[in-house]
Amino acid sequence: MSDRDTFWKRLDGINAGMLGCAPDWRLVPMSHYADRDQSALWFITADGTDLVKAVEGGPQQAVHVVSDGGDKLYARMEGTLELSNDKAKLEEIWNAVASSWFEDGKQDEDVRLLKLKLSTAEVWATTGGLGFLYEVAKSKVTGAKPDMGDQYEIAFS
Repeated sequence: MSDRDTFWKRLDGINAGMLGCAPDWRLVPMSHYADRDQSALWFITADGTDLVKAVEGGPQQAVHVVSDGGDKLYARMEGTLELSNDKAKLEEIWNAVASSWFEDGKQDEDVRLLKLKLSTAEVWATTGGLGFLYEVAKSKVTGAKPDMGDQYEIAFS
């Protein structure tokens, strides 16, 4: 399996991360929806949030960070964040969690869709669990550094 395939497969099991963009780079927790075909992450948010205000004037550089030991993936993804009016994408990713935030569902006038078009990702895909314990124990016996998994970068453009 390629590094890119490993990244997308493990990212599918992760529901949220921390998203921030220029100009203030304040990271906030956000649920993301991965779109491998577009090399993008989608976010449902509300009008008036700091993220929406930051991109109202046009796309901004952004970063999304995920950390999930259960799926053995840690990643920092960078790209361009922008507002989107893609009704089909909103329909596709709308779910019970999103609907709990908006009184009128996806028709609520405050619903905003953000798209993070990925340019790069730095990824740490670990062995985790028993594999981690085995590597630590093996390093104590052999004196070799433990193999904690793979670290790599992906360019999406």
